[in-house]
Amino acid sequence: MENLKEFTCRYYLSAGECDPHGEMPLPLLVSRVIDVATRHANSWGVGYERLVRDNHAWVLSRVTVELDRYPRVNEDYELTTWIEDYNRHYSQRNMQVRLADGTVLGYVRTIWMVIDLTERKAVDMSQLVYIARNVNDRPCPIERQGHLRPVTAPTRSVAHTFGYVECDANRHVNTVRYMELLLNCFTLEHYDSHRIARLEIAFANEARYGQEVTINIDESDNANTLMSVDSSSANHVRCRIVWSPR
Repeated sequence: MENLKEFTCRYYLSAGECDPHGEMPLPLLVSRVIDVATRHANSWGVGYERLVRDNHAWVLSRVTVELDRYPRVNEDYELTTWIEDYNRHYSQRNMQVRLADGTVLGYVRTIWMVIDLTERKAVDMSQLVYIARNVNDRPCPIERQGHLRPVTAPTRSVAHTFGYVECDANRHVNTVRYMELLLNCFTLEHYDSHRIARLEIAFANEARYGQEVTINIDESDNANTLMSVDSSSANHVRCRIVWSPR
């Protein structure tokens, strides 16, 4: 819908997509973020179909979400995306979340990498000149993601084995499924009294079907929960949730 430097998609939040509070759940928001990023890349002619010819693919490395509130049932909402910067290691893509009437609800910061599908290693992105041509100086007002570490002194832990529906076409665990796994570690009563004001998540190592992991949770600070998904061989995900009273 926009010029090459900005790209906007509009959506409608139906009742079947809502969480128990009649709001857009975070995993759905991140799914929409991936969708808009993909569409924007496709508009440049550098989406999955183009990169896979060189045996490359885009990989989402980090997500930071900070919203004053989430879209509610029967609301139309829009996501507008742009590239803030990039270097040989990653590209930083931002998104604004707003209602159809222009009310801004918040922002999302994402970090993307390009990997070689055979070696599963990062590709030097300095060769991707089309990104340099489309970097946008539009500001994003939320802070960048902090440095997240695995939780080594959890206050509680939850065991999990990944199943069929949690894996994608690459046969590793889907980004959105990790988020669902983490958010399901808290009770409905907790969500009745708290909302997620900010979430930071970093993806470290792929997990696969049948893999056993432990979700380690540090709740020593009631307003600031630290989490990590760990197996016997690797750390897979690191997360920080900032809670706000409802």
